[in-house]
Amino acid sequence: MTNDPEFTLIDRILAGEREAYAHLVDRHKSFAYTIAFKVLQNRPEAEEAAQDAFIKAFHYLSGFNRQAKFSTWLYRIVFNTAISYKRKNKQQFQSIENTILEYSQEGDGMLEKTDKKKYLNMALSRLNETDRTAVSLFYLEEFSLDEIADIMKMQANTIKVRIHRARQRLADELKNILHQEALTL
Repeated sequence: MTNDPEFTLIDRILAGEREAYAHLVDRHKSFAYTIAFKVLQNRPEAEEAAQDAFIKAFHYLSGFNRQAKFSTWLYRIVFNTAISYKRKNKQQFQSIENTILEYSQEGDGMLEKTDKKKYLNMALSRLNETDRTAVSLFYLEEFSLDEIADIMKMQANTIKVRIHRARQRLADELKNILHQEALTL
């Protein structure tokens, strides 16, 4: 693990080569945003939370102990930052005037895929933020239970049970959504 190229990059940053941090940001920005979005369910807030998390990570980089992977350490910071944003902005209403509606004419196969994604996202949004994040990290991002436990500061067994129960709730939510959708046809 000591030959990890990210550790070399971190050494360069800590030695004063601050512009090398951009390489770490580029490597992890997409997933950092994904984690923040899964918690916040708001694109602008997720972008801001991810940026703030990268700033925090830069400031605390000297405290990174290299016992875990850098990505795990960073994603824990992103997750905690997003949770803080969510607590800070509990009730925010979006004006209908500022809502952007998207319309496109896609083929049937693409619509079916889009519908599946839409219903899955609807069901995911009905889970609490911790369960939604755990399920997303495990199934969508393919993190191990241990890595998710590190990110979310929980025991791996707790994460395993959480994911199992969240998957059951997700299935129930999908049944409810699809049943309601079928009734409107």
